[in-house]
Amino acid sequence: MSKYITGFDIGTASIKTAVAEIDKNNSLNIISLSRHSSQGVKKGVIHYLNDVQATSNIALEKVKSVARPALKNIYINVGGNRSRMQLSRGMVVVSRGDNEIYQDDIDRVVKSAQDMVRASNRVVIHTINKEFIVDGLQQIENPMGLTGNKLEVDSYVIDAFSPDVRNLSRVVEQSGGVINGMFYNPISTAQAILTKNQKDLGVTLIDIGSGTTSISVFEDGKLLHANVLPIGSSNITNDIAIGLKVSIEAAESLKLSYGYAVARDIPLKEKLDISKVDNKAGKPIARRFFSDIIEVRLAEIFELVNKELKNIGREKDLPAGVVLTGGGSKMPGIVELARVELKLPVQLGIVPTSSIKALNKEIEEKMEDPEYANAIGLILGGYSHGGHNRLQLTNPFSKFLNYFLP
Repeated sequence: MSKYITGFDIGTASIKTAVAEIDKNNSLNIISLSRHSSQGVKKGVIHYLNDVQATSNIALEKVKSVARPALKNIYINVGGNRSRMQLSRGMVVVSRGDNEIYQDDIDRVVKSAQDMVRASNRVVIHTINKEFIVDGLQQIENPMGLTGNKLEVDSYVIDAFSPDVRNLSRVVEQSGGVINGMFYNPISTAQAILTKNQKDLGVTLIDIGSGTTSISVFEDGKLLHANVLPIGSSNITNDIAIGLKVSIEAAESLKLSYGYAVARDIPLKEKLDISKVDNKAGKPIARRFFSDIIEVRLAEIFELVNKELKNIGREKDLPAGVVLTGGGSKMPGIVELARVELKLPVQLGIVPTSSIKALNKEIEEKMEDPEYANAIGLILGGYSHGGHNRLQLTNPFSKFLNYFLP
């Protein structure tokens, strides 16, 4: 294993990088976290390659300045809303005369599950085996060594649109990086934020990015559901720009400086002088009106999350509740609003220091910023790379990799 691991998070508004060093005790230490504003990505999908390439060059030059070998061990995220997760059943006949199940039987049945949903223009990113079935006997986690005639598996197959994945890979490779694996956004973020106890009890992680919102649901320690919704904090910025008749830049500045998620908490008479960020703007406005714009859009995001939970029968039924992360989760008042909308316990997610350390105080403070959760999760996934087969991570352009989902 390389001494360095890089997480490379290509988002709608920025590229975030995290570089970790593996010390002599095999512990992870983050030695660099950086954010680079970018354009060219919409809803998690590259639309303008040259714009993204320019930012990637800058981001990986920063990585190179920290640790040149880190360029050769990069893990990237696949987060566009054209990615999908499907439950598929594979079936094979056990190949040996004594009917004992070996690894090649397991490999064949997992491939059978993949083939059931495989499409020519899509590439499999992960295969998560929910359970194996031997001659009708269900809920088997590992069938190795058992005997039977028929081996089946229920697998969650996560795939992405092939051109989207190629474009992501091309950007990194043309900047001098070497990709060793890819992770679906909802999975990589969960690796950084969620604890084993939360995943055992039942929890949903909501990662509010600029262009998309990722959701992952865990129960009994296993991934139950994941999806990427085509809505994020940039939609709030657009709403503010339209509602207040100001530029996108002014709207973003107002959101970051004065945003609040619960309008009723704002005093009725409180005013907001928007001319401070846009000299063409008119007279001051009611700050409650401003917050109402924000609340309406955030409530819509939580309504979409609720629909996802309802579809899997987990609405209001997750003992560990909801964990919020991503840049959009920094909005003041968002925890209160989420509790009301989702009717579940809600908390902000932080990266547990038990799983990864920081080189210094400055990086430790950066680790508390939820914008870096995905990049840190990619590092943790890369570090666990090579564990026994529970979640299979496919790098479409090099080799087949195994990863043990935490």
